[in-house]
Order: sequence, then structure tokens, then C-alpha cells
Amino acid sequence: MIASLLEGNKKLAVIGLGYVGLPIALELARKMKVIGFDIKPDRVKLMKKGIDPSNEISSESFKGCDITFTTDPDDLAAASFYIVAVPTPIDDHKQPDLGPLLNACKTVGDHLSEGDYVVFESTVYPGCTEEDCVPILEQRSGLTYKKHFKVGFSPERINPGDQVHTLTSITKVTSGCDELSAKVIANLYELIITAGVHRASSIKVAEAAKIIENAQRDINIAFMNELSMIFRKMDINTFEVLEAAGTKWNFLNFYPGLVGGHCIGVDPYYLTYKSGKFGHHARIINSGRDINDGMGSYVANQGLKKLVELQKDIQSCKVLVLGITFKENVSDIRNSKVVDVIREFLSYGIAVDIVDPHASPEEVRNEYQLEMKNKFQPPYDAIVVAVNHDEYVQLDEDYFVSLCSDKALLMDIKGIYRDRINKLIYWSL
Repeated sequence: MIASLLEGNKKLAVIGLGYVGLPIALELARKMKVIGFDIKPDRVKLMKKGIDPSNEISSESFKGCDITFTTDPDDLAAASFYIVAVPTPIDDHKQPDLGPLLNACKTVGDHLSEGDYVVFESTVYPGCTEEDCVPILEQRSGLTYKKHFKVGFSPERINPGDQVHTLTSITKVTSGCDELSAKVIANLYELIITAGVHRASSIKVAEAAKIIENAQRDINIAFMNELSMIFRKMDINTFEVLEAAGTKWNFLNFYPGLVGGHCIGVDPYYLTYKSGKFGHHARIINSGRDINDGMGSYVANQGLKKLVELQKDIQSCKVLVLGITFKENVSDIRNSKVVDVIREFLSYGIAVDIVDPHASPEEVRNEYQLEMKNKFQPPYDAIVVAVNHDEYVQLDEDYFVSLCSDKALLMDIKGIYRDRINKLIYWSL
């Protein structure tokens, strides 16, 4: 299989060209013929021009790649090796939404041939690949798992906005359904992953390894958020506590904050869902999720208390929120917890202006029914620095004062202006 791909006798297809799928497709396209498939025509149109819709990859990265971008499922019939990298979100009830993944399985299954390989990168609960995906591949293709086609799982580890820990520089976990497939899949990724691969003993182990990576971070951040709530009651600055504690060599450096995005704020629900199927209530994981999911409301209510202390008329207040993406220096707004802060303020009749140099106003409007501003409209009674974009880090107090009314509040969620604010009322987690 690997030899045929490298010689150009077979083609590889990547299904789903988002922040995970596109980098993989481009890296492999420097070694072999690749079909890049996505269901969104506007995204494919941009990629054909050498533009990454997610603004993560430069146009230079498209050069020298033997790749065909398409929205036509029939083009996938030419592939012999499939990599599925579609989103695995949660629904309104915080249950796994396997819709995109299962639809991708149907699409691949319709074009699967004997001897083909299918590797999944989408984050799922342990067992999902073989219990949910494989039956669809068998049913749509009429082929038998392991006998006629092979399946593997290699979880994505891409960190959006991170220019240091990129696809090729992060160790890749790989797995297969048998000894042969495990070897072939590992060998494929070894072609592009300079950091090397770790061969998991089974597909389930690889699935579980991925999902606990994000659950671990979620739990640790939840602990920091709870500490922040406790220390606030004690009138202790949380960041000063963490700075002091961090002088010990084995102290884990986590910080309080809003936990959103499509990984840390989502993946733990896949694990708690599956654990529930086995009759186990995941107490620590659920507690962490409960704390982190409530942080947006907590932040806004802390702001409201401060405004009341400043004797402001709440319903005539105006708040500026800087940043709405789920993390700094990215354009991705999916599952942004800044939205929870905004909606809490709005529920009290407070006017909120939203500004973000990275976010798309159209995407914000479509996803959250919120309108962004292209310029400031001061004076503001409070400014919330919600996301630490590079554009905000170096701002000084005089800049904020120029946008504020008398007796105004600066809410610095991540504490980047600590010890730099004297004229405004200052708050941070």
C-alpha cells in the first residue's frame, strides 16, 4: 500500500479539510497524490486558490503539493486510503453528535473497495470506531471488516494558533485493526511526522489516549477556576498564588480562564457519555465540566457586582468586550465561552459592544446571533479583555481610560495587566 501510494499508483483521500484535515492533506500531498474532500464549496473554492479558510496555514504551504480539492463524493472512488478528519461536536444536551462522522462513513463506504484502508482522526469515545463507524462502512460497501478492508485510528493533536507544536513536530499515536494495518498506518504517518509515532496496542487504546488528553486539561483548569473563586472570597490574588506555587519543580502550570473551543470544552462529554453506558458516573470529569461551563456566567456576575458597587445604573451601562474567539490569535469562534459572558450581560439589559480583530463578523452573526462592531463607540462603563490576542497584550491603562466613563471597570480575565492598572477598578480571575 505505502509503495503504491509513493509511486503514484494509488491515491489517498482526506475527508474534512478543517484545521486538522488540511495540514495532513498538504503534508501527504508532498509525498503522494491526494484528494482533499470537503462538503463546503466556499472552503474548497478558497483552498483551490491556495488559501486556508481557517487562517492557520500560509499560501506557501500549498506549493509543491499534488492535491485535488473537491466537493464531489464521486471523486473519492479513485482513492485507496482514506483519512477521516471531520468534527465531532456535542448537541444542545451535551451529548455526542456523531452526525458529521457517520455521514463521512457513509460517503467513504459508498466508494470503498477491497484492500482499502480507512483511518479516523476525529476525537471519539473508546469503541466508537469499531462499534459505530465500521458497521456503516460494511453496510454501504458490502465488504467485510478486516477481511476486505482495514481500519485504524490516529487521533489528531493539532493545537490551533500554535506555530511551534505543529503537525510534524508532535508525536503521532497510531493504531490498526490487526498487526498488518497497525504497521502500514504507522509507516504512512512516519513519512511526514518528524517527531515519530507511538503505536498503540489497539484502536480502543488510541481512542482513549486522545480523549483523556483533553479531559486532563479540563479538570486541571477547573481546579484553577475553583481556586480563583475561593481566593476571591479571601481577597487573595490567584495569579500571585500560582506564581509562588510554581517555584516548585513539579508544580503543574495551569491557570484559570474560560474553557471553550472544539476540544477541551467538548471531548470530556464523549468520555462521560460512554462511561454512563457502563453504569459509571464520572464524578471528577463531570464536576470539572460543571465548573468550566459556568465560568462565563460567573465572570459576568462578578462584573455586575462591581458595577453595582460603583453605583452604576445597570440598565444604562455599556460594556466593551475585547475578543470573542475561543482562544488567543485564532479566528475560530466555535464553542467560545466569551459568548456566555456577553449573553449574561445582555440578560440584565446592558449594552455590549464586541470587537475582535481575528473573528469574522458574519460567522459570529450566523453562529451566535450577535453583532460585532468595526469601531469603538465609547464611553464604556466596563471593558472586558476576554481573549489575549497579541493586539491587546501591550495596551496600557491610558488607552483603556480614554474609552471609559468615570469610575469604570477593567475586567482582565487572564490577568495580563496585573500590577499595571491604577486609575480604573481592576478585576481578574
